[in-house]
Amino acid sequence: MIEPLFIVTNNPLSLEKFKGEFEVEFIDGEVSEVYKVIRDKIHMGHKLLTHPLMSSIKPNETPYRTVCLSVKKIQGVDLDSLSLIENSIMTLDKFLNISPLPKYSEDIMYDFQVIDHDLIHHALN
Repeated sequence: MIEPLFIVTNNPLSLEKFKGEFEVEFIDGEVSEVYKVIRDKIHMGHKLLTHPLMSSIKPNETPYRTVCLSVKKIQGVDLDSLSLIENSIMTLDKFLNISPLPKYSEDIMYDFQVIDHDLIHHALN
């Protein structure tokens, strides 16, 4: 059984597929905005359950990111989660400074939605 979790995503497909089963916060923005919301949630006591940089796709190549956090809040801040998200933010910034996110066609954008959703779906199973 999957423990109760909270999902933060900018992926419309993940929102559609997970919204009936989990609490989902949809971010209408870029991956950097998703990471900032996740960092704020960690400061409020949530813990990361999936890695923010999960997959072999470089962070400046995918426009979507779905991340799972604990619903249960802890006292204080989980320092491991905070370190992971801060490092993920720095990694994303580093890669975006080297090469910005390309302009993709709608078909390719949908392919990235499927990849991102599939990664989390399999992590949950």
